[in-house]
Amino acid sequence: MHTLTIKKLWVKVEEKEILKDFSLELKSGEIHAIMGPNGVGKSTLSKVIMGDPVYQVIKGDILFDGKSILTMSVDERARLGIFLGMQMPLEIEGVTNADFMRSALHAKEKENFKLFEFIKKMDHTVDELKMNKDMIHRGVNVGFSGGERKKNEILQMYLLQPHMVLLDEIDSGLDVDSLRVVGTEVMNYYRKENPGMLVITHYQRLLDYIVPDFVHIMKDGHIVETGGKELVREIEAYGYTEITKKTQSIGTCVVKESITHE
Repeated sequence: MHTLTIKKLWVKVEEKEILKDFSLELKSGEIHAIMGPNGVGKSTLSKVIMGDPVYQVIKGDILFDGKSILTMSVDERARLGIFLGMQMPLEIEGVTNADFMRSALHAKEKENFKLFEFIKKMDHTVDELKMNKDMIHRGVNVGFSGGERKKNEILQMYLLQPHMVLLDEIDSGLDVDSLRVVGTEVMNYYRKENPGMLVITHYQRLLDYIVPDFVHIMKDGHIVETGGKELVREIEAYGYTEITKKTQSIGTCVVKESITHE
């Protein structure tokens, strides 16, 4: 059992406050969805958890299993088992997918790394994600379509086996078929490995596949409404404005109850 705790976090970038007194607790076996209009701090949250140096933490803390990670580098957080599936994955010229993932897994597992098992698992996951097998021998994301980049993020997730999965608008740029494949494979990983998951999205369609236990609506840098998956239907029916205007800003949300997926 692992726990990621965000405590009264205030974050700014270029002198502008983005997150304001934000709190959340995410445990192994829980899926939390973060929703809200553009510009409320959703993507900022994922980047701050992962340690993006562009963002400055003014006050508050981020804890992994009770230990602060604020002074840790991105790679140190990754080795703890925190994974970020990015909204806009970058291209890396001159490094193949296979070399990139082998190096990442070797850094994590050290002397326990086994090359044959890595190759076998990578080939199997590429098939499951319906990826072109040539992609693993190409530069990381070089010439990839939006859908191929997102599948590549999920491939990395499967190979690295993180304890905490952050998915930042993993559905953007996906067609219907790719969305189904990505959403289904994320949920399959959840059922197998039981990580904590934080899913950032604008749309219900992704949450038809990755079914959340808890749905949080963000506004002005903090959570203003929390509910179950039925809250997604309310958002689709009434929009963020109608839902949030009836709710007084509460600024914090510490979830205490876990829900078992059928």
